[in-house]
Amino acid sequence: MTFEVKDIAGLQPVAAHVQTLLKTYPVACFYGQLGAGKTTFIKQLCVMLGVTDNISSPTYPIINEYSTLSGRPVFHMDLYRLDSEEAAVRIGLEEYLESGNICLIEWADNFESLLPEQHIKIFIRKLEDDIRSIDIRTSFP
Repeated sequence: MTFEVKDIAGLQPVAAHVQTLLKTYPVACFYGQLGAGKTTFIKQLCVMLGVTDNISSPTYPIINEYSTLSGRPVFHMDLYRLDSEEAAVRIGLEEYLESGNICLIEWADNFESLLPEQHIKIFIRKLEDDIRSIDIRTSFP
């Protein structure tokens, strides 16, 4: 399913769609160039998920854990700085992915073999006039 988004308010229906998918398949990977809007989209999604913490890019800590109103954590990961699957294993990526908690992953490109078979892929492209194309694909029926 593909959406065209003109502004942050336009992210709400897209985030609502992803929120519904996350109820069954809690791992979502975000793909796009630098500045495409991955973190902005994740911030909107986290608000809908009831995150009570400050939502920020985990580029330097690699993984941010957010508290939610429901008491279940949401993990926001930025794998950009990791240079190998071994590094991902060392930080415990597989344990996070198998926890059953929501995992929102930026820059998962080089770690596809570690992802669960059933996950969500979200491709964000910046078009003209700051419009974003957001293509949501699932690896499940």
